[in-house]
Amino acid sequence: MKAIFKRSKRAVLAVLMCSFTLLSCDQDKMEIQQDFPFEVKVMPVPKEIARGSTAEIRISIAQNNSYTGAGYFIRYFQFDGNGTLQYYDQPHYLPNDLYQLKSREFRLYYTSQSSVSQSFDVWISDNFGNEKQLSFEFNSSD
Repeated sequence: MKAIFKRSKRAVLAVLMCSFTLLSCDQDKMEIQQDFPFEVKVMPVPKEIARGSTAEIRISIAQNNSYTGAGYFIRYFQFDGNGTLQYYDQPHYLPNDLYQLKSREFRLYYTSQSSVSQSFDVWISDNFGNEKQLSFEFNSSD
């Protein structure tokens, strides 16, 4: 009986020591990262575009950490001139609609439908609420 009591006492002591060790951790210093900021890199684009011409915009999204759960989205709004924006050979984007990006490196194609200067913004966001704004401006070469 003494041997069983001795083993039980040791087991209880071991459980108490583990509990104390876990509880003594400073929970204020414990951080769980739920925000994964990113950067957007854009290759140079032409300054001028003629009506009916298309400009290629190469974009890459760079993450500081490699997190596989990040999803990226794109939307745009044109506030000067007139034109269309599309992802590769997909249908044209509608202004202010949100579209999921399939890749972190991609190309957009802007086709001018105007003989005046054109300006539009592109917003790229992720599923954590981070967002980057890109501004594009083309002068008319007509």
